[in-house]
Amino acid sequence: MRLVIAKCSVDYVGRLSAHLPPAVRLLMVKADGSVSIHADDRAYKPLNWMSPPCKLHEQPGVWKVVNKAGEELRITLEEIFQDTSYDLGVDPGLQKDGVEAHLQELLAAHPETFGEGWTLVRREYMTAIGPVDLLCRDADGGAVAVEIKRRGEIDGVEQLTRYLELMNRDPLLAPVKGVFAAQEIKPQARVLATDRGIRCVVVDYDKLRGIERNELTLF
Repeated sequence: MRLVIAKCSVDYVGRLSAHLPPAVRLLMVKADGSVSIHADDRAYKPLNWMSPPCKLHEQPGVWKVVNKAGEELRITLEEIFQDTSYDLGVDPGLQKDGVEAHLQELLAAHPETFGEGWTLVRREYMTAIGPVDLLCRDADGGAVAVEIKRRGEIDGVEQLTRYLELMNRDPLLAPVKGVFAAQEIKPQARVLATDRGIRCVVVDYDKLRGIERNELTLF
């Protein structure tokens, strides 16, 4: 990972145009090729970014980050205060809690939960940035990456997006579709997933375990 602290301005040219005036910011270049620009607030969310696959072209005083669609993130550097690189190695990923681990086990045993004719290829299918929970085939034989959470939030959608970007580079798998499965999916996560072509599935943990609910209902 490369971390650069610099006074810079940023222009994004693509489907939308955006401009950040000169200020001191953190530029982060990850091993997967992604580039993001951060201010000293907003928690984890960058001010602007370019997701992989993309290419970074460095010239004196300017970085040009271009993705496969031809969109460009242009960073104009006025002054660099620090430029450091670290080798973080392979990250083991988030450890799932007991419910998430059991959900993965149950859905692996019952891939038809996602649709008739679905089959499991492998649990914990490894990618360069970590394992995707399930690799399945749908009724048409297409590859599907399934990410499973107890509570579906935006970071889970981002995680699945990164897996899909890598898996779709593999000619033996592509095209790979995505399914985001959880007991509960937050509205913001559902909107982001839909925008990225990822299907959301709310799973009933008790039903998968074969437990019938005894609550009385009016309808």
